[in-house]
Amino acid sequence: MSSMRKKIPKFSSEDEEREFWAREDSTAYIDWSKGSRATLPKLRPTLRTISIRLPESMIAELKRLANKRDVPYQSLVKVFLAERLETELSQTKSSSRSR
Repeated sequence: MSSMRKKIPKFSSEDEEREFWAREDSTAYIDWSKGSRATLPKLRPTLRTISIRLPESMIAELKRLANKRDVPYQSLVKVFLAERLETELSQTKSSSRSR
């Protein structure tokens, strides 16, 4: 694409900006080849409360393990889920590379 990019308009609200980017092609406005990764160390992930049914025996074991580690059991569940997700994702990436 040419080096002439369209000018990004001023928006009166986040909703207006969201609608704009939902319908427009950002490459007409931004040269992504000149972009770089940004680190936002104070950015906290958006959390959503969920409800999950677990056997009482599993909850009791989670609470026992959490007590040993001196952490709330919900936090321990998050750690376990994060570890498993990381394992699964790394296995998926390595298996897709070997194809």
